[in-house]
Amino acid sequence: MKESKYIWKDGKLVPWAEATTHILSHTLHYGNAVFEGTRAYMTKKGLAIFRLKDHTRRLLDSAKIVCIKCPYTQEELECAQVELLRANKDEYKSNVYIRPIIYLGYGVMGVAHMAAPVNVAIASWEWGAYLGEEGMNNGIKVKISSFVRNPVKATMGKAKAAANYLNSQMAKHEAISCGCDEALLLDDNGFVAEGTGECFFIVRNGKLITPSYDNTLESITQATIMELARDMGIPIEQRRITRDEVYIADEAFFTGTAAEVTPVRELDSRIIGNGKAGEMTKALQSAFFKLVNGENPKYAHYLTYID
Repeated sequence: MKESKYIWKDGKLVPWAEATTHILSHTLHYGNAVFEGTRAYMTKKGLAIFRLKDHTRRLLDSAKIVCIKCPYTQEELECAQVELLRANKDEYKSNVYIRPIIYLGYGVMGVAHMAAPVNVAIASWEWGAYLGEEGMNNGIKVKISSFVRNPVKATMGKAKAAANYLNSQMAKHEAISCGCDEALLLDDNGFVAEGTGECFFIVRNGKLITPSYDNTLESITQATIMELARDMGIPIEQRRITRDEVYIADEAFFTGTAAEVTPVRELDSRIIGNGKAGEMTKALQSAFFKLVNGENPKYAHYLTYID
């Protein structure tokens, strides 16, 4: 990771190395924290945060779900992210990843969390293609995980909560250990849910298909791709998908803030389509990057420029 100069922590900019927390912070022991992944793109007009309002709103929604009372308003958190990028902007030469986190700090121990202090921090750093440039261009190798996606009867999957990602971490570890780049998790009924940190699409017979929100995070990038698909006249279905339907799909790809639009070339040793990024995937990928780079005036409202 390429360090930046400052991290925003509890209302102040502090040097990167000094943005620390106590070893007995409640979140470290019990896992209750919420976070966001947001990107800022180096456009021709300068650095611009993509869908800042939507990501910040989801952060606060996540905090509400897990009963953490954030001490900052949405407007204050949005301003903090802009302030941080302005403070660090001379160090950035390419696209930037932003990680706001609301967590429980030092003060109490035991499972009950309501008396724990609430801390808020925002970090940012340069980060390229999450699943690699090769994967972005030519597709990645994926396996169905032996871990199911956290079921809604056991946890609260609409929150982007730290504890939910232990499941993703184990699935990712399994996939990499088996020589793959990423895992695809099924839900507890055996239908496709999502990746370890991405939403999932397939293309069949000219239709773009993605799982419903029953057992997935409500993805901001996924919603953006569907908007772009509608602009292009692509039929969309949001419904259950079985693993064997993925095997015979014409195309498949992941989306997410980190993954952006990453093609899937292989699942469980089955080649997807022609084993390369498909035509619809490439078209949507191109449209997405035009949008985030400020080249689509229809979606200019999704970009917050850093002066």
